[in-house]
Amino acid sequence: MSTMNVKASSRGEEEASGMRSATLGEGSHSGDIKKGQVIIAARVIATIDLTFVFMQMGVMPYLAKSIGLDSVGFGYLQTTFGVLQLVGGSIFGRFADKFGARAALILSCASGSAFFLLTSISTSIPLLFLSRLPAVFMHGLPGAQKVITDMTTPSQRADALGKLGLCFGIGVIIGSVLGGVLSTKFGIFVPIYVGLVANLINIMIAMFWIPLQAKPKPDHHLTEHSTSQSGSVFSIREILRLMKFPGVMEVFIVKVFAGLPIGLFLIMFSIISMDFFGLEAVEHGYLMSYFGVLQMVVQGLVVGKLTSRCTEMTLLKLSVFVFAGVGLGMALMRTVWHYCIIAVPLVFAFSTLATITDSILTKAVPSSDTGTMLGICASVQPLTRTVGPTIGGVLYKHFGVSSFGYLQLIVNIGLFVYLLKSNIPLTEMKS
Repeated sequence: MSTMNVKASSRGEEEASGMRSATLGEGSHSGDIKKGQVIIAARVIATIDLTFVFMQMGVMPYLAKSIGLDSVGFGYLQTTFGVLQLVGGSIFGRFADKFGARAALILSCASGSAFFLLTSISTSIPLLFLSRLPAVFMHGLPGAQKVITDMTTPSQRADALGKLGLCFGIGVIIGSVLGGVLSTKFGIFVPIYVGLVANLINIMIAMFWIPLQAKPKPDHHLTEHSTSQSGSVFSIREILRLMKFPGVMEVFIVKVFAGLPIGLFLIMFSIISMDFFGLEAVEHGYLMSYFGVLQMVVQGLVVGKLTSRCTEMTLLKLSVFVFAGVGLGMALMRTVWHYCIIAVPLVFAFSTLATITDSILTKAVPSSDTGTMLGICASVQPLTRTVGPTIGGVLYKHFGVSSFGYLQLIVNIGLFVYLLKSNIPLTEMKS
């Protein structure tokens, strides 16, 4: 009798284990399909979000000019947007950790809807500045990255995050073209209306295709001081706590400073392309599309293959070294054709650095804090957009285009030597 009970109990445990595996998508074909569908849904949301972000970036100068905002005022508008994104990035990440990736994506898309709705009624300068406020929670790409980190194993993460970069290239190409076509043929506000509808569609996709995920379980092998001690989404102490994990601060410093000089250059690129390269608006659009294509090729075909053949620290050193070479090339370039050649290693270094550092940093913190870490990583670009117009303007005005290249070269040589000499203690916090 006891033997039969043991067998029945064992059989029941096996059935329960099978049900759990199917639910979690582990060891089950249907679970793998479900996981694949969730990842595809996250990529679709990110693509739509980035497309209309780049679309509004192209339309906004004309909208600002139509209501009487001058170039100085437009700079303040861009700085306001950057500051809001900078402040909201880490808070959004904390929200994703506390309430799950689906809730975070819905929050991002709802904020995007409010952003486009307020922009569509912006008939005065105060209203236009007011329309920037929802940008504090507009973080579609970090939300999609949170889904990817939740649905992939650490060994798959760099490749999966790299493929998510395809969305960025598609967004640059389609967004830039779509904004120009719609505003030219149908009016300046039509792209804004389309962006509003697109964000509502994203909300529906998130509600029906992204699973409702429970709050991640704490890592039992961590000390009580390593795990989150506060439930507050707005806790700055909890955000800064992640920087104390082994190797996190070092890698984050490399992430910020390796691409900062070239980030300053890209902030000023619209002016540089007009004054230094002598490009017309149409030619500038073609050049941006060229960058989008490069981004898609590198993120979709190159980064993933490299992550399967090289360690992440090797790729981090390689991206910094290539960045140094890009700096030398920029210091010597004289024509737009030179820049088109330099753009190939530039996009490679940018894509590799962003993907590898995101992967390293999310694996170096507990699973309950990956959203916060992604939010911190997402704050790097808004930080550049905030300080970029001022610092980039001074460099360009007083030292010329070559100054961006020399600064890029010096900073990345220093970082490369630092990476070679230092032994960054990275600890993977997930099994």
